[in-house]
Amino acid sequence: MNAPLTVIHARTLTLDDATPEVQAVLVGGGRVLAMGRADDLRALAPRAEVLDHRDSLLTPGLCDAHIHLVMYGASLTEVNLAGARSVAEVQAKVAQRAMTQPAGTWIRGGGFLLSELGLTDYPSAALLDEVSPHHPVLLYSRDHHMTWVNSAALRVAGVTDRTPDPADGKVVRPLGCLLEGASELVVAHLPEPTDAEWLAHARAGAEDLAARGFVSAHTMAYEEAGAPRALQTLAAGGELPLRIWACLPHGRLEHARELGLALAPGGLFQWGGVKFFADGALGSRTAWLHTPGFADGSGTGIALDPPELIVERGRQAIDLGLTPVTHAIGDRANTEVLDAYDQLRPAAHARGIRLRIEHAQHLRPQDIPRFRGLTASVQPIHLQADAAMIRTLLPHLEAGSYAFKSLQGAGAILALGSDAPVAPPDVRANFAAAVTRVGDDGERLAPGEALNELDVLRAYTRGPAMAAGWDDEGVIRPGARAAFTLWDRLGGNARALVF
Repeated sequence: MNAPLTVIHARTLTLDDATPEVQAVLVGGGRVLAMGRADDLRALAPRAEVLDHRDSLLTPGLCDAHIHLVMYGASLTEVNLAGARSVAEVQAKVAQRAMTQPAGTWIRGGGFLLSELGLTDYPSAALLDEVSPHHPVLLYSRDHHMTWVNSAALRVAGVTDRTPDPADGKVVRPLGCLLEGASELVVAHLPEPTDAEWLAHARAGAEDLAARGFVSAHTMAYEEAGAPRALQTLAAGGELPLRIWACLPHGRLEHARELGLALAPGGLFQWGGVKFFADGALGSRTAWLHTPGFADGSGTGIALDPPELIVERGRQAIDLGLTPVTHAIGDRANTEVLDAYDQLRPAAHARGIRLRIEHAQHLRPQDIPRFRGLTASVQPIHLQADAAMIRTLLPHLEAGSYAFKSLQGAGAILALGSDAPVAPPDVRANFAAAVTRVGDDGERLAPGEALNELDVLRAYTRGPAMAAGWDDEGVIRPGARAAFTLWDRLGGNARALVF
């Protein structure tokens, strides 16, 4: 149990322009009470406990501004295919899991990239049948915009060569891969987790994030309804180690209106955003692109939620005080979302809402200035795996890919996240990617878009707080939440310190 008052003695970066660096911080009741010289704070509170961290660096607490938190918790027990370099490696991992499970049990996993597997086309179900004929298998690509399944999974779902493509996706033939909304044909047949399993997944994700130095997170809506319910249950029971800003899928917006759901700040869990998807992703060749599209001739991607829907339901979200939050990766997707947001800006401004684009990965030069006043929620860690693909598939967009410095210069608020379980919530990797711009191939991507370490810290702390409307987070000053990250060095090892 912490003492009623505590002095933290550490070199402290406050991110408060009035007092950017101090020697110590006094906290009590979960709030920052004062900051300044250590001797002065000890004199102010002579009975306070003193935590001596003079060999460490104290900053506002980290926030992962884009994570699927409960899905991430579930992924920690699934087959991990991140970094798999061949189909044979995938087969070996699936076979190993199949040997430990009763026949008929679903095998789930993810994290692979087609390019890293050495594939130029989509893999077939037959490749998974070779190692798992009696277990339904569902494997997510790293971007979660494609699933690779075996014949047993297709049989459970009733998917055949004659199954038509859904409006928002594609059934790849020969059978084996499902793109975008087509994945739901199989996902709908997965066993529904029990309440206890939802709680276990939520607890695992939140505890893992807290152990990495995070004090808060923005969890996105690409999850079943049981996921936010589990987080709310943990919060109500005092078991949630993070502050959560959650997004509602736009398809549930009308139901939310009927229930009277609206922005309700306070506590460790709050609904804050309404989520849309303008397109897919680069690795699955489903990002929505302007002509000429992908350089390998695979087309211009897949458009998902149409702009007119984003405008209509975006207005409904704003009426409830909620933030429209739109996934947009391809350059065409970003153009279309910016056009839609131009129609929403007056209403959002009147409610004090900052419109938000998730990823903003590939941009035309003329669209970057249009981000002024918006939140650009970005994930530098994706650059590492994407760099080589960008040079191969989108050479004409290389200069405008992961354009962090330009977006910042245009007046966008950068909010940095991981997109876990798409990528791990690895603080050091995210810092390195943003500062060095070095991909997994050892080459730098658009080096002029690099951020410095202080820029990254702001995007990991103050940026997410501003995006969520949290005036009391992402900065160290009197009245702020006493939730910090303690570092051995900026961008190095980190741990949370919450009072």
